[in-house]
Amino acid sequence: MTQFKPQSFEVKGGPQFGRDHLPLLRAALKQAGLDGFVIPHEDEYNNEYLPDCNERLAWATGFTGSAGAAVVLTETAAVFADGRYTVQVREQVDPALFMIEDLVETPPHDWIARNAPKGAKIGYDPKLHSPDALEHLNRAARKAGAEMVRVDTNPIDTAWVDRPAPPAATVNPHPIEFAGEDHATKRARVAADIVDDGADAAAITAPPSLAWLFNLRGGDVSRSPLALGAAILNADGTATLFMDPEKLSAEARSHLGNEVAIRPEAEFADGLADYTGKTVSVDPANSSAWVFDQLNAAGATIKRRRDPVLLPKAIKNKVEIEGSRQAHIRDGAALTRFLHWLDTEAQSGEVNEIEAAIKLAEFRGELTDLKDLSFDTISGFGQNGALPHYRVSEASNLTLARGSLYLVDSGGQYPDGTTDVTRTVPIGEPSDEMRERFTLVLKGHIGLSMARFPYGTSGGQLDVLARLPLWSHGLDYDHGTGHGVGSFLGVHEGPQRIAKSGSGEPLKPGMIVSNEPGFYKEKAYGIRIENLIVVTEATPIDGGERKMMGFENLTLAPINRDLIDLSILTQDERDWVDAYHADVLVKIGPQVDGPVADWLKTACAPL
Repeated sequence: MTQFKPQSFEVKGGPQFGRDHLPLLRAALKQAGLDGFVIPHEDEYNNEYLPDCNERLAWATGFTGSAGAAVVLTETAAVFADGRYTVQVREQVDPALFMIEDLVETPPHDWIARNAPKGAKIGYDPKLHSPDALEHLNRAARKAGAEMVRVDTNPIDTAWVDRPAPPAATVNPHPIEFAGEDHATKRARVAADIVDDGADAAAITAPPSLAWLFNLRGGDVSRSPLALGAAILNADGTATLFMDPEKLSAEARSHLGNEVAIRPEAEFADGLADYTGKTVSVDPANSSAWVFDQLNAAGATIKRRRDPVLLPKAIKNKVEIEGSRQAHIRDGAALTRFLHWLDTEAQSGEVNEIEAAIKLAEFRGELTDLKDLSFDTISGFGQNGALPHYRVSEASNLTLARGSLYLVDSGGQYPDGTTDVTRTVPIGEPSDEMRERFTLVLKGHIGLSMARFPYGTSGGQLDVLARLPLWSHGLDYDHGTGHGVGSFLGVHEGPQRIAKSGSGEPLKPGMIVSNEPGFYKEKAYGIRIENLIVVTEATPIDGGERKMMGFENLTLAPINRDLIDLSILTQDERDWVDAYHADVLVKIGPQVDGPVADWLKTACAPL
């Protein structure tokens, strides 16, 4: 069985964090001569998931969501979270210590403009803010008659006496058999774009970009095979990688070769200082204000440009796409065993959410090439399933009682691909309303999956296809429809996405995105159907005049037939379900046997 860090179900964060730590932070602020401090969720690497040592927002406030912020002043403080975490933030943050604000409606800079005392000196860590975010804070402080003050030592790091050590997982090469392109070719290809942009070099600070560019994989971040560090890629294709040398295995050092210099991450500032008089491309969305400060101090000319690795990384090559197909077959077999278990043993009404999540991890763990889960499993029954970003804990754990729905969103990390799949199943007999809502979600899922669209179309333009069946019934969901997915990298990546507020990035063949419409009835149940799909060149349409694109399904696992109201589906939609299930049976059938194989035949039978 594959060994990976088991999912923790302990209650993390909570009001006691703020009660214990807020006085310590205010004491550190007083010692530093500050009247306040801004705490973003982001760390210096701008990752979605942080190493424990960088969970500064959670330490200071008790809030553990993956997006948010806080502002601490001498007499007052506020925590900011978006709509995904409305319930969670109120459970984890002490309202006697922190005002709780909506991150979108009242962002931190607006709150500072209204609440900062005149003359206050409010500190910020330049490594934790983008230059644009910092400009918003500066304007807000000026409006309030206050001042934003840069700090070289984060006061949270001073106050956090038992702060965990930085991660130091071993970094190894990502083999060419999975990467499909050697890193010298990648560096030359990206360097050509730097030349075209009129720059001498690009500062690369996003760990996923480092992993892809140098074909390296590490373990510094939970559930994502990333190594923390930075790099400077020169216009001639040579590079300097700023990373703890002790993390790099002998194989990694040999793999990097003579064209990549290795320096400790602590020397990144010195490396940037070497570009006096040079033009350096920096991504203001991924790189911190600190990077801009260092280059400005060195007398470099800065080009504010998107990370040049972002788009090449998103467009998977043939090897990566085929790897994803194969990873999904193996992952689909584990998920199918789990769905069979849900449809048999878990129907007893005695299994709970934690036990279900552990069972699914055990099925995946039987796959010898599984490296890790791709994120902590969302295992939500009934009212918990109505929370799209629910994380089960010992305190929230519900029993899968008969008469409602169970939603499970999960994935695995494999050397040849990253998976992310959601299925919703009934425990006991579902209601007519549940069947109707599930079928509306399914119609949206099918509508997006069957889409044909011309080159230049963005995910934002396709989002309506997944929502239209729900809209026609006065329903909707409050999350995006699709996010990019890496190749043995992060389960969330850009620049492509499918959402109402899409990035505007045109979809291109080779991009992998999720297709995950849903419906959530507050305090009752949740529904989501998620497959990963890859953008392809579509078969020409008879009589058509434009070259079109479409999607190929990668995820392979039965969609629950007991929840489908056939009267709502069109014939084309029925045909899609039958064709999808036929494909699942052909590819997953040989991977399972015994009762699971028999169950799969029934689960994939034509509607």
